[in-house]
Amino acid sequence: MGKESILPLLFSEVIIPDVVLSEMTHPNAPAVVREWVSSKPDWALTRSGSKNLLQQITGLGKGETSAIAIAIEARADAVLMDDRRAIREADKNGLNILTTFALLELAAIKGLIDFAEAIDALSTTSFHFPPDNIVQEYLRRNT
Repeated sequence: MGKESILPLLFSEVIIPDVVLSEMTHPNAPAVVREWVSSKPDWALTRSGSKNLLQQITGLGKGETSAIAIAIEARADAVLMDDRRAIREADKNGLNILTTFALLELAAIKGLIDFAEAIDALSTTSFHFPPDNIVQEYLRRNT
């Protein structure tokens, strides 16, 4: 897929919500994503959120809801999300949020990737970029 191999280098445990993993196998998901899931590495753990917590988090998609619930239950160091509503909900629950750009910046600071190259590669995908001024600020800090 790309830079996913940096995750176990940055975190001692990486949990993918089972509903997100299921979304990654959908026929409309990019082939490279479906292939990655079919041979998911051992470091990529999957888990479900507790039904009680899942019911308490409303107004978000299943993936975001599950990610927040799991992060709360696991007392995770951080939760990866880019959706603005999900970020607000995660923040409300006291979670440390990492956006994709922040994650890539962290990896660049640790010398694991070239930030500008990672952003260029990301631009060839269906990823929804933040506003241009935010992108430019990240690039300014990391070049």
